[in-house]
Amino acid sequence: MNSRDATERSMIEKRRGPRKRLDIPLQVSDAMTGTMVGQLSNISLEGMMLVATTSIVDDALYQFVFQLPDGHGQLRPIEVGAHELWSERTNMQGRTWAGFRFIDISTSDLAVLREWMTRTDAFAR
Repeated sequence: MNSRDATERSMIEKRRGPRKRLDIPLQVSDAMTGTMVGQLSNISLEGMMLVATTSIVDDALYQFVFQLPDGHGQLRPIEVGAHELWSERTNMQGRTWAGFRFIDISTSDLAVLREWMTRTDAFAR
């Protein structure tokens, strides 16, 4: 069992909704600076797990943006306010697993995320 699987299992009891694990890298950026923060590992309607390539501050609030395809296949920027709940160093130098709870997302972005979560995409399971 790798660290990622152990981390995900330890968080299961705290989740309210199902998560989708990403099979291809989807970059997450800081919405304020445009700086790439990391890649999505999995996502739900309530939060996400990120493989961060920058420092993550414990218990901090973030404004992130990432892209998801809408129902027509067009990439849509999704912007979320997120609260860091936990983080754990990976065995890869300079990378950290980090779990976030969404604290703010627009109605239209939530609709795209909800619709994407119900589809069977080639890059998520």
